[in-house]
Amino acid sequence: MKVVIIGAGNVATHLAKALYATNVQIVQVWSYHYSNAKLLADQVNATAIEDLTALDKTADICIISVKDDAIAEIAEQLIDFKGLIVHTSGSVSMDVFANSSSNYGVLYPLQTFSKDKELSFATIPLCVEASNETALQLVKQLASQLSTHVVEINSEKRKILHLAAVFACNFTNHFYALAEEVLAANQLDFDILRPLITETAAKVQHTLPLTVQTGPAIRNDEQTLKKHEELLLQQPQLLEIYKIVSESIKKTR
Repeated sequence: MKVVIIGAGNVATHLAKALYATNVQIVQVWSYHYSNAKLLADQVNATAIEDLTALDKTADICIISVKDDAIAEIAEQLIDFKGLIVHTSGSVSMDVFANSSSNYGVLYPLQTFSKDKELSFATIPLCVEASNETALQLVKQLASQLSTHVVEINSEKRKILHLAAVFACNFTNHFYALAEEVLAANQLDFDILRPLITETAAKVQHTLPLTVQTGPAIRNDEQTLKKHEELLLQQPQLLEIYKIVSESIKKTR
């Protein structure tokens, strides 16, 4: 199986390296910045290309892994590509390819990726769909080489899944950053929170989050909530976030 990778960011890098490790032939890598394409191509024994007109049209699959807003623009340049075209986005409909190809789909890995953090694809949920049965079987075949958790999910449900992932991952990580900001302003080290973060994440591996919610808001400890709000008076944005989230927790009791 010959694969072309469009993109060289976090997801593209991890996906290309994981496929290469399973002996999938990565033939080309393209990126908006040729230096990034070259860096990734060298890691997977592929050729970096500067222009999409040089795309290998004999490849079986073209995987587009770029920012969501750029997928449609890329798709318009792949009209002559005869193989399967897929993107890796959680929020973009599969139909973004409808005017470019008859064989298209989605390969969405439900995980957070950073280039410098190694991870295994073996248990990452890979959400797939495709425009026809032949295309679906091909994308499933590719996904199955990476993970034991391949799930067929349509575009509408995938959008909901991506929304939930933003709450569970992106917002949570942002809260970590806000916590670090509060600590740093008071000469405290973020490391002291790491065991708490680990235990909080471990709890929801075996039960639903609502049943293990703790803290002053779920207990309705008004005096503690008031003290926290007073500490944030000089940081109005954090104070607003604190109040909104606390009220949300109260309403879920």
